[in-house]
Amino acid sequence: MNEERIKQFRLLGLTIAYYRKSRGMTQSQLAEAVHISRTHMSNIEAPNARTSISLQLLFDIADALEVPVKKLFDFS
Repeated sequence: MNEERIKQFRLLGLTIAYYRKSRGMTQSQLAEAVHISRTHMSNIEAPNARTSISLQLLFDIADALEVPVKKLFDFS
């Protein structure tokens, strides 16, 4: 995986964490809502973790956070 892709995964994780916190949800609550472990959710959000994410899971996370998927890619 190249450095640019790693940066994008990092920003995606940070964006997911931002929306999760803005909804007042814990990692455990979001993980339960999308049927994954809290550890997996933590790895997705961790800025230094190299965890990829499936499109299915990405759509599930967006639904659970009640945000359009495209907002998860707004890294500005």
